[in-house]
Amino acid sequence: MKVIELHRSVTESNDRDADALREYMKDKKCLLINLMSAPGSGKTTLLMKLIHDMKENVQIGVMEADIDSSVDAERITTAGAMSIQVHTDGMCHMDAGMTAEGIHNMNSEGMDVIFLENVGNLICPAEFDTGAGKNIMILSVPEGDDKPLKYPLMFETSDALIITKTDTAKYFNFDFEKCRERVRRLNPDIHIFEVSAKTGEGMNELEEWLIHEIEDWKGTGE
Repeated sequence: MKVIELHRSVTESNDRDADALREYMKDKKCLLINLMSAPGSGKTTLLMKLIHDMKENVQIGVMEADIDSSVDAERITTAGAMSIQVHTDGMCHMDAGMTAEGIHNMNSEGMDVIFLENVGNLICPAEFDTGAGKNIMILSVPEGDDKPLKYPLMFETSDALIITKTDTAKYFNFDFEKCRERVRRLNPDIHIFEVSAKTGEGMNELEEWLIHEIEDWKGTGE
């Protein structure tokens, strides 16, 4: 498993870098998905479930972004996917230049999709375009249904919201209807999935959507 030490992009225009990376990934017919959430939301567990369910039909790569440690990338490798660990030199997010450097250090040939597991943070990652084709926000039931009120930009910039750990709903006061209303007020077009990686609840619908988005990116969808 490769570990890459990344530093702040020296280019002035992150948006320009992001557009260039999207074009590069489009040419490679590989969808880059930026996963954003707070620490402990279950990003890695969800990815491991997706890999388990989809790896027979979809070639999956994962870029794990953390300030330090390689524990998440090691877990992903055991699930059977190509993974790379990147360290962000203390930064609380990935930008397009850093993401491109990570991609170029991956053996991504033949990949259908690469998930960027961004640094756990509900503020900074939403402010920087990574060059991803899709942005997905993960919110776990234990975090509460009020997060759209506190961190609106994260929800506004996401193509999909995955509400995870639904199997814990009986232990927490999480109002699913109220959460959906708050999110759609910020982003009417967002796709919302309610899942449990532990029980498998809701995973089929999420996986079908992901496959559709991958095929659409590759130009093979209907």
